[in-house]
Amino acid sequence: MSSTSSNDLVRRPFEGLPNEQDLVAMRQLIPAATMAAKTTAEYGSLDVEIATILPMAWPAVRRTDGSVTVGIQAGYPGGDLSRGIGQAIKLAAALEPGNPITTVTLDDEAPRLQDILDLDGAFEIQVQDTFEFWLDPSAERTGEIEQAITQANDSIMPTRAVQGLPHGYWVDAGAKEHLRWVLDADEEKVIDAVTRLHARRESAIGEGTKYVGSFRAEGLTIPVWDLPKGCGAEGVEAEAEAFRTRFEEALAVTEPLTTLERRARGGIVARQVTLR
Repeated sequence: MSSTSSNDLVRRPFEGLPNEQDLVAMRQLIPAATMAAKTTAEYGSLDVEIATILPMAWPAVRRTDGSVTVGIQAGYPGGDLSRGIGQAIKLAAALEPGNPITTVTLDDEAPRLQDILDLDGAFEIQVQDTFEFWLDPSAERTGEIEQAITQANDSIMPTRAVQGLPHGYWVDAGAKEHLRWVLDADEEKVIDAVTRLHARRESAIGEGTKYVGSFRAEGLTIPVWDLPKGCGAEGVEAEAEAFRTRFEEALAVTEPLTTLERRARGGIVARQVTLR
């Protein structure tokens, strides 16, 4: 069991979990996605589906087949998101099948995800086009459930994983399209890499694209690029390999910034935003 208390602020709550970057993307960027996991033998070896969000923003639900689905975007108490989500899984596992957890209360035995989940799993993300995953295959499909899914589907901004750019996500935000790329590199090094490329006019992914800033979320850095309308995920994928190569090369540079690069860096730093 981890030693931090439930009120300690953990800035990087998913550290040590497989696929940390996609877990952050599910928490902050993606409307609808799922990820398969399992609890450890100590916690019953239950099938767990990590989901972006559940109906009514429930933290978790015990399915009629006994498995647990947990909503990573729900509100959780305490300063450690991992412990809040872990407690939701533990509480749901104790319910009669077919019932939701509507609120999470932490106790001294609340486990972190790193404690309750079997970390040998693949933790592979599945980006979904709809909220059909809300449906319990063994339960009755009521008109109320159908209506809730239809309404939720109407709010989805089309989002896709970008092939060739691991943990990069294209989104159609209506007026604009964006690429958001979840990185686990040190934030200062990410800023330096963008700065080096920007000073060489190489920070764009392709024609008509523009680096616009970055988020900090769950301890990771997420650079963002504006894309021209109609670019689509395919447009990013066409440039992904070349862009990733030059970005990773810039990330690996250890020499001090040049005078030109230092001037460019101020504007880059000013575009950092922290997501809560």
